[in-house]
Amino acid sequence: MSTIGYYICVPFAWLVRLFYNLTGSYGVALILFTLVIKLIMLPFQMKSKKSMLRMNRLSGQMKDIQKRYANNQVKMNEEMQKLYAEEGINPMSGCLWTMIPFPILIALYSIIRQPITHFMMLPASAVETLIQTATKAGVNMANIVQFDKAGEAIVKNGFTQLASYGQINLVKAVQEMGLATPDGWFNVNYNFLGLDLTATPWEFIKNFTFTWAVIGVILIPIMAGLSQFILSKITMSAQPQQADASAASMKSMMYMMPLMSVYIAFIMPAALGVYWIAQSVFSLIQELVLNKTLNAKMEAEEEARFQARQAERQKRMEEGRRQQELQKQEEQKKKTLREKQQAAQDAKAAKAAKAATSTTEAGRVGDRPYARGRSYKADRYDETK
Repeated sequence: MSTIGYYICVPFAWLVRLFYNLTGSYGVALILFTLVIKLIMLPFQMKSKKSMLRMNRLSGQMKDIQKRYANNQVKMNEEMQKLYAEEGINPMSGCLWTMIPFPILIALYSIIRQPITHFMMLPASAVETLIQTATKAGVNMANIVQFDKAGEAIVKNGFTQLASYGQINLVKAVQEMGLATPDGWFNVNYNFLGLDLTATPWEFIKNFTFTWAVIGVILIPIMAGLSQFILSKITMSAQPQQADASAASMKSMMYMMPLMSVYIAFIMPAALGVYWIAQSVFSLIQELVLNKTLNAKMEAEEEARFQARQAERQKRMEEGRRQQELQKQEEQKKKTLREKQQAAQDAKAAKAAKAATSTTEAGRVGDRPYARGRSYKADRYDETK
């Protein structure tokens, strides 16, 4: 493993070693390690779970959007994003935390496979010294170091190349024969419930014997797959209903994950299977508890949000009514002003009309009232006289 990979393993190895020193059991140490990791990740997973439950509650609205904009993918995506933003949902929030167990599994695999350098944290030179000590003591090195065609141990950059589980087998050989060990060494008891956690279940299938030590190790990957299947089924039942293609993909994942668990647990040391079982069981308990508590909490939050929306809606309605009333008053004022202006204009027009047709009392006879004066006499030029 690279230097970066080694330093990634350091905190995990420290935690496993702490629990091993407290309990003296490798299996219990792995279970406690898994529990602590779950507790550390719990706040992040709670956030992810809340987002998923909200999506589940919005499945009806999501289906309505999908149906309404079935022929307009761009508009559908816009409406979906708008819905997510309004409800505070991140549809991708659950993906990261779902994948978290895998890096931990890889780190834990390195710790289990390389107990001298990644669990006891001894240098590579200590491994070389132990190989020389074991060789001189007559230990069968066939499953510890790699040999070339000539039967010589393969050495690269000054270090003997180990077999896949060479460090595990070297530790067991050193402990069984009581060989001298370097400073910082401590014996590791890999026995858990009568099972050898360094054993690979597939090897026991090829060399099967009807004993608990063999049957128990073979059952570990089966239990890992079963617990993963139950977890996947419960997790997916709480997720929102998807379209046909997405639903088929989710269903295939529900079976692929357990099968992958079984495969990994069969070809690797049984200790990894114990971790996988513990991980699935703790996740299952977490899922059940969070479903119950978060659903109740979200119902209360949704009720509070509904009441807040109703209050806001009522406030907007009252504001609208107030604005309408103000507008009516303003219009009434404008109407009154227009009426006054019109009345003034009508009065002025009437006065002008009256002034245009009226004259003095002396000028009301005849067709030329403007030519009449005080000395006007109608019979002045009467020819009959």
